[in-house]
Amino acid sequence: MNELLLDYLPLAIFIGVASVIGLVLLIVPFIVAYQQPDPEKLSAYECGFNAFDDARMKFDVRFYLVAILFIIFDLEVSFLFPWAIVFKQVGTYGFWAMMLFLGVLTVGFIYEWKKGALEWD
Repeated sequence: MNELLLDYLPLAIFIGVASVIGLVLLIVPFIVAYQQPDPEKLSAYECGFNAFDDARMKFDVRFYLVAILFIIFDLEVSFLFPWAIVFKQVGTYGFWAMMLFLGVLTVGFIYEWKKGALEWD
């Protein structure tokens, strides 16, 4: 039984050290931080000048469409790179599975295009 426990000793040490580091990183900012902020530090700040509207204002839907577009291309690249590395090993099934995936992404891209996410007035 002692040998089994000795096998897990490095894991226990790792968890202990990680816990201590995590606690230190959570506690030290409260000790070191400046405790008396001035009014300028507490004021609203937006890109170098004062905020000109409520922070809870509604955003144009095109911002969300652009975010979806970014996710589409980000997913495409993150899956295409490993697929291209093992292209010879995946065979015909892997090829058509990736073509189906790219087809779904193309449908998403066409949806974005039809919604006008690429046109900024």
